[in-house]
Amino acid sequence: MCRALKVLCIATDADSLRALKRAAASTEWELVAGATDEAEALRQLHEERPHVVVVFGPFEGFVARALEAYPALRVVTDRDLGDASVVVASRDEVRAAVLGRPRPGGPVQEARPGGSDG
Repeated sequence: MCRALKVLCIATDADSLRALKRAAASTEWELVAGATDEAEALRQLHEERPHVVVVFGPFEGFVARALEAYPALRVVTDRDLGDASVVVASRDEVRAAVLGRPRPGGPVQEARPGGSDG
């Protein structure tokens, strides 16, 4: 049986959550309801078992508890929250971060002598 990728969004208030869910929406995965407080986020984490959580706000306690319960969980945040998988600079980077793609522009690479990459 194939399971769709599930993503849980967490933000500080209802308007921020709506904006984050719009930024995270994709045909490639399912968004669960989302939360604006740690208790609700933990409830949905355990009930929905998402593969990825997208956390925008000061939810360091949630991130720690989530990773304690599910060490393989991918955590995308807008700030350094402990052991987050990736920190994004804006909501525009969320979709790529959910899938583990590099940030736009990719990593900086040194050019090889002679202008050849290979």
